[in-house]
Amino acid sequence: MERQVTGLKRPRRRASKGLITVGVALVILLVASAVLAPSSLSQGAVLGMLPFASVLAVVGLGQMLVVQQGGIDLSVPGAVSLAIVIVSRIPNGDNALLVPAILLAFGFAAAAGLLNGFLVGRLGLNAIIATLGTNALLFAAVLGISGGSPTTTTRLLQSVAGGLSFGIPNSVFFAAVVSVVVIVLVKKTVAGRRFEAIGANPTAARATGLRVRVHQTAAYVWAQLLYCIAGVLLAGITAQPTAFQGNTYLIPAVAVVVLGGTSLLGGRGFPLATVVAAVFLSQLDQFNLAVGVPYAVRTLVQAAALAVGVALYTIDWSRVRGRFTSSRPTKVATTV
Repeated sequence: MERQVTGLKRPRRRASKGLITVGVALVILLVASAVLAPSSLSQGAVLGMLPFASVLAVVGLGQMLVVQQGGIDLSVPGAVSLAIVIVSRIPNGDNALLVPAILLAFGFAAAAGLLNGFLVGRLGLNAIIATLGTNALLFAAVLGISGGSPTTTTRLLQSVAGGLSFGIPNSVFFAAVVSVVVIVLVKKTVAGRRFEAIGANPTAARATGLRVRVHQTAAYVWAQLLYCIAGVLLAGITAQPTAFQGNTYLIPAVAVVVLGGTSLLGGRGFPLATVVAAVFLSQLDQFNLAVGVPYAVRTLVQAAALAVGVALYTIDWSRVRGRFTSSRPTKVATTV
């Protein structure tokens, strides 16, 4: 006899709204690229796009952790730029000094994260003001180390971060490992679920004895470490990066988080959707480049993508529709 077990059904896991939305948008973009700008999907174009999409994905995951705690990190440009300058300027072409330089970059990143966490979590400063101040300090360090001039990175870093394995850019593998680690820690561990609960309702979490400030500080520290990884990858990809290479990642870092469905009010985060959004935004930039859109307009497109993401996930569209429908005049039936 076959035993039938009832009442013990496993919960069905559904894809998040953000993942479905950005996934459909990516498919539509790929179709539009194939029809209107086939050159944007050529092998060379894809191999050129994927490394920068990987860097954006890592940066976006760091920003997502901060947003989950109801904050926002505007020190992304300084953090990425400082990591680039350290791993390129200090070795100065010497492969033997690359590892110490990377460790030093991580040390600066941890210090910047602790500073952000202290200003926001301990002192209660506004996250925008606090992280902007940290960003200014990071750029001061950038100028102090580099003098504002670019430096060629070591050949070892170029081969590791900018090379190919099995026909795929190595940066893709680094981004995949980082994504898996973030997904496991946030979604599969008790600490991750506690982290999301604190972001969703800090007052209730504090009432239950959870250490809200510690988790908020940890979010900024982990974010800075991820920015550092992105900066190291970017230094190897570009080979001769500028001292202000991180400036281009401020708006996209927030845009991919919002497009991935993570609420700016905090709470649940969606790492996989954030990674897909990074690919979408990078391919969108590649598409605009192929059709000859000016750089200024491409920046506006990124800002528009951020605005669309905010509108999709933060506006209660049912209430908006209700206002329009309720404003319509109703016919009053009369009887004779």
